[in-house]
Amino acid sequence: MDAVSIPVMAKCRIGHTTEALVLEAIGVDMIDESEVLTQADPFFHIYKKKFKVPFVCGARNLGEAVRRIWEGAAMIRTKGEAGTGNIVEAVRHMRLMNEAIAQLQRMTDEEIYGVAKFYANRYAELAKTVREGMGLPATVLENEPIYEGFTLAEIVDGLYKVLLEVKKLGRLPVVNFAAGGVATPADAALMMQLGSDGVFVGSGIFKSENPLERARAIVEATYNYDKPDVVAEVSKNLGEAMKGIDITQISEAEKMQYRGD
Repeated sequence: MDAVSIPVMAKCRIGHTTEALVLEAIGVDMIDESEVLTQADPFFHIYKKKFKVPFVCGARNLGEAVRRIWEGAAMIRTKGEAGTGNIVEAVRHMRLMNEAIAQLQRMTDEEIYGVAKFYANRYAELAKTVREGMGLPATVLENEPIYEGFTLAEIVDGLYKVLLEVKKLGRLPVVNFAAGGVATPADAALMMQLGSDGVFVGSGIFKSENPLERARAIVEATYNYDKPDVVAEVSKNLGEAMKGIDITQISEAEKMQYRGD
């Protein structure tokens, strides 16, 4: 940390609270609880409100985003499919998010509460699994603590409040960046046109022919996403981009986006 003067964002494994505490202790500026790393906890994400350092988390849909925000995430990003140079999954996740928010705005408060109850079920998986292993009905009571001391009812209420805020704002209450497969200036501009607040470009850019100029071009395209002539101009003479990977050639088990929901 002493060797750099720029802000440092460091990745930790999903659910690995100790890893996050170590990163906070050494003074990183932000933590990415990332599906790019192997998942540490198969049941839960980190309860981020216990930390002073801000967190960013990936989300494929509104449910994942709302859960991460309730847990304390300061920023959301699409998961996309990291390392592929293929924008299709980031587009999928942003469109799923946008459509869910649009539908949410047409719902009654009662319907939204039902959505909150559905989203909260993810936190009950550990308790249900244990009960099934004991030969008991996989039923979780509303007053039963299931995550960080919170009962199912408290989690539902928390998610409901986040959903009401999303409905009121017409967007997530935190910034939502695009990530996972952004490889060209046009990719960045596309994600901005779909409503992203910004873009993350990963280390895959170093697999391109001219990483420095490509990075500069992506910055310009992000800023001028609604100006095709500018995007066209900055896209000139960048050399080969990183080689894209066809998503259909990656097995479901190998896709990183499915780690943590």
